[in-house]
Amino acid sequence: MILVAGSANLDFVVRAAHIPAPGETVLGHGLATHPGGKGANQAVAAARAGGSTTHMLLALGNDAHAQPLEQSLHGAGVQTHIVRSAEQATGTAFICVSDDAENAITVASGANNLLAPEHLPSLEGFSHLLMQLETPLATVAAYARAARAADVTVALNAAPAQPLDAGILALVDILIVNEGELASITGHNGTVSQGLAQLQVPVVVVTLGARGCCARTGSEFLVQPAFAIDPVDTTGAGDTFCGVLVAALDQGAALADALRTASAASALACTLPGAQSGIPGTAAVAEFLTRRGKATPAQQAELRRFCGLPD
Repeated sequence: MILVAGSANLDFVVRAAHIPAPGETVLGHGLATHPGGKGANQAVAAARAGGSTTHMLLALGNDAHAQPLEQSLHGAGVQTHIVRSAEQATGTAFICVSDDAENAITVASGANNLLAPEHLPSLEGFSHLLMQLETPLATVAAYARAARAADVTVALNAAPAQPLDAGILALVDILIVNEGELASITGHNGTVSQGLAQLQVPVVVVTLGARGCCARTGSEFLVQPAFAIDPVDTTGAGDTFCGVLVAALDQGAALADALRTASAASALACTLPGAQSGIPGTAAVAEFLTRRGKATPAQQAELRRFCGLPD
């Protein structure tokens, strides 16, 4: 059973030919709202992965923006623990998605900033706690300490990027970052393998966008090349990866198999618009994996070279 503790935002998404540069005005060609927020996205992904009961602890305002977030979570089968605020509005995000599927995101955290240590529910029965960095860092640390005391595996997606001290990292069992976040945490801008060597966390996974992902578990390194797709919207792809990865591990999958499943789900999420609306279910992921097969030795070798690993 998985507990996701983190953010929920209503996303306001504008599509445009390209993401505006500083000072530039770009004419968009469509506006839509979608349930989002890293925490909520990851909870939906974990629930849709099948086989893992998923709960979410989140904070929402007492406003109309909260309703579609609750509906999306409940529709995915997520059991919610909601902290309701009359002082702060529900979190929102303003997203520009370019025609080549890249995005730029600005978040107004609102009620997400009110999630506090005393809001953590009982951890009895949970195997994994999954968190991100869109809620206060002190709260993340307090939840991690409580999970460690309860013998619950702590998974942290250290996003958005910010420095993390050794005290917080010492509480983490599984760290999930992208290249920029890895550099922010380690202060190292070398190869992926060199960055991984800087961290004492038992399992570290680095997502590499269209290249795939690389993981270190103990002293062993694993790579999973990305699946080629025609992207529509990459918003929420990383969150899909995190939620499905933790769900697969919760169900007893080996790390290599969990990486492959999470990569497939992330690829499929890029083929539909919206952070949560594009997250696939377990049947779609299984069918996709059957069609695509496993990475070739040449693909594996190419990714290992990029990460600074021997072939």
